[in-house]
Amino acid sequence: MDKKTISHDGTSLAYQRTGQGPTVILVSGAMSTGATVAPLAGPLAGRFSVVSYDRRGRGESGDTQPYAVAREVEDLATLIEAVGGEASLYGISSGGALVLEAAASGLPVRRVAVYEVPFAVYAGGAKERAEYTERLDEALANGRRGDAVEHFLRLTGLAEEMIQGARNSPMWPGMEAIAPSLAYDNAVMGDGLVPRDRLAGIDVPVLSLAGSASPAWMREAARAVAETAPQGTYRVLEGQTHMVDPNVLAPVLAEFL
Repeated sequence: MDKKTISHDGTSLAYQRTGQGPTVILVSGAMSTGATVAPLAGPLAGRFSVVSYDRRGRGESGDTQPYAVAREVEDLATLIEAVGGEASLYGISSGGALVLEAAASGLPVRRVAVYEVPFAVYAGGAKERAEYTERLDEALANGRRGDAVEHFLRLTGLAEEMIQGARNSPMWPGMEAIAPSLAYDNAVMGDGLVPRDRLAGIDVPVLSLAGSASPAWMREAARAVAETAPQGTYRVLEGQTHMVDPNVLAPVLAEFL
């Protein structure tokens, strides 16, 4: 990240900007930084000015307590102002939930695209989210960052042997370092259900995407977002999973944006 701006509460936000054209801001999900979504900037930079940034509490950005989802919305407002006063937004996973909340909050946003926001549209989803919240908060309150990461990985459906493999991998210390931000993404997701009242108030076009190789409930969640937003469109990317290929995603985003 080669640029910085200061959010409303004094938090330093690190970002980078590539390309020329209408501005689009890329928003990462849980356990990730701006570098995670930065590969999408390359195939978009020929037509857009692409901004990727480290959300508060991760990467090169600062953090200010206490956390509130409204602070992250202010962060996006600050970024939009820093890069010209208007932008489209793209968010993946829980970053998509943040993008939708920002649009619902009335930020100067032209268009919104999201990929597989993991809203629970299945039976027991709200209970599962509540139990995860309790376990996550307890682990973080007691400084057990590794346990917090494990709870998150289980929520994503990762098998136990893969979780233990991750614990023994070189990437684990980095995952523990970013673990406190799991509480931020969890807050952005609310009760885990589709926030229909908020989505109904979004007055710009919304593209909700999912991969054909992802679990069926993720496609159902993506469809629910599109059907609830007044100007929503639903689209499935063939052969894609939650780890979407930037070169497959970019042309679809470019057409929409």
